[in-house]
Amino acid sequence: MARSIKKGPFVDGHLMSKVEAAQAAKDKRPIKTWSRRSTVLPDFVGLTIAVHNGKQHIPVYVTENMVGHKLGEFALTRTFKGHSADKKVAAPAAGGAPAAAPAGGKK
Repeated sequence: MARSIKKGPFVDGHLMSKVEAAQAAKDKRPIKTWSRRSTVLPDFVGLTIAVHNGKQHIPVYVTENMVGHKLGEFALTRTFKGHSADKKVAAPAAGGAPAAAPAGGKK
């Protein structure tokens, strides 16, 4: 369920104070945060925010298209290694000899 318009977008207070300090000092260093639930505001545009994904901080450069989204959307928490079936199919093709087209294919 969406947040009410009356309340406005949610941003953690400690993150907002860091953003305001970085803008006042024209500082381009990444702002480290664990607040994945905070909404990206127009004030964040042009800053680099290092969002924690559970293991490390992922640097995210904020652009205008990100406004309104949550910070956690841009720091993925899971690493996709691939399906096991893909490895079986890719192994013969990597053997060096080109794979022959199947006989009796459609025209």
